[in-house]
Amino acid sequence: MSYKVFFVEDEIITREGIRDNVDWQASGFEFCGEAADGEMALPLLRTVQPDVLITDIKMPFMDGLQLSKIVRERMPWVKIVILSGHDEFEYAQEAINLGVTDYLLKPVTVQKLQNVLQKLTTQLEQEKRDKDKLKRLQEQVEENQAILRERFLFKLVVGAISPTEAIERGQNLGIDLIARCYLIVILKIALGDRTEQYDYDEHQQIQSAVIDLAEKNPDVFVLKRDWGDLILMMKGNTPEYLEEERDLLLEEIKQSVAETRYKASIGVGASKNQIADIYQSFVEALVNMEYATGENKSELNQAIERAELLKVDKLAVENYLRHGVKDGYNEFFNSYIRPLGEAALKSNLIKNYIFMDVVLATAKLVNDLGGDIDNVIPELNSIEMTMSSIKTIDQLQEQARKILSSAIAYRDSKPNGQYKNLIRQAKEYIERHYTNPDLTLNDVASQANLSASHFSVVFSQETHQTFKEYLTEIRINKAKELLRMTALRSADIAYQVGYNDPHYFSSVFKKNTGFSPIEFRSQI
Repeated sequence: MSYKVFFVEDEIITREGIRDNVDWQASGFEFCGEAADGEMALPLLRTVQPDVLITDIKMPFMDGLQLSKIVRERMPWVKIVILSGHDEFEYAQEAINLGVTDYLLKPVTVQKLQNVLQKLTTQLEQEKRDKDKLKRLQEQVEENQAILRERFLFKLVVGAISPTEAIERGQNLGIDLIARCYLIVILKIALGDRTEQYDYDEHQQIQSAVIDLAEKNPDVFVLKRDWGDLILMMKGNTPEYLEEERDLLLEEIKQSVAETRYKASIGVGASKNQIADIYQSFVEALVNMEYATGENKSELNQAIERAELLKVDKLAVENYLRHGVKDGYNEFFNSYIRPLGEAALKSNLIKNYIFMDVVLATAKLVNDLGGDIDNVIPELNSIEMTMSSIKTIDQLQEQARKILSSAIAYRDSKPNGQYKNLIRQAKEYIERHYTNPDLTLNDVASQANLSASHFSVVFSQETHQTFKEYLTEIRINKAKELLRMTALRSADIAYQVGYNDPHYFSSVFKKNTGFSPIEFRSQI
């Protein structure tokens, strides 16, 4: 690759001598222009965009230093070589301050200039390699960011992430989730006439156009799944506003797709008021996809479906996942799912609802155990395709088995994994109630639905601390914070962190820190 060099020199003999005698190509350069002073050079430099500027330092109208300063500000990538006389040392100092690349004293020989050009070639090539590497890294970061964003949105819509974690991780990924209302829309772009030839590139182009339409609204987040569906998560401040925005967007999308040989099938979930309920809107959108196919449902059929859905025991799957074993799957299926099987297979709505109940409970368990849903249960990535393939009760049983078995295997691979969520809930309860001086092991155990003795053993195994040690640590850490950050008396702090007796608090504080509360504060 050749680099472009521009030469500025007011002495025509010197300029022509260097221009005509230097073998620019041998040094990897192309001579792209010349000028007699800085003022004449500027517009030419803007046009040719050189990689290297060689300029005399003393010239009429605009000298080399003035030119270098402007070039450094407007074209910072340009390497600048200054030519100067012996008696201009103060100029050399200023040139160094401007960040020139090299400084040659006149008379400049062809050999000296070619040596400088060779060094510049090495430098420019290294910078090009660095830029290419940086560009690749940036592309990789953007790609990884996109993957993380997709995984985050998927966990969000299937209810496998807590609201607090969702807000924090969303901010890190550039997704602002704070709003009063949320809803989910699912879009499937398919050929209007299935007998026509499918064109992958054409389909991708139409799908990209739909994504562009959706992402014009900063309150719409798009999740593209492997099976080709688009999941749109929308947020707003009122249900009315959100539904109006949804209808306007869907109308735009329908018009855009209608101009092609494809059609858009749409499933819409109802507006929800909390992040924790987004998954419910997702389920509604997913099971309502059947209505987008043009099948009409009578009010009677819808009423029957709703009645059947009321029979679904939502805790059954969660209890099986947390306490069941693989060998007990058939018993679980026969008591929970099979009685609904006949009704489920007659209605896509009920079948999808039941299957999504399995999926959402599974995703929640894996997330609670700290696992990556995509890795533990890869079947979730093709959930819509799986649901459409279920035609018999045996297929329903087998598909549910795959997903539940993967989750149970992961649960069992974790040391005491079945208790991790229980301990997390217990810790959250302690965090909320540690200020209560009457908080006891029995109170926390009852929240975990365990006996006090059983909970005590589980808590110690999981945290490597007794309940009393953990509660004391929480209280002492809070007391330290208050001693550092406030002027409250030690006695007042004792009451605020759950101790009725200030003297006992001081004793416990010193036992755990080595200092009395007063000594601890004086050290600060």
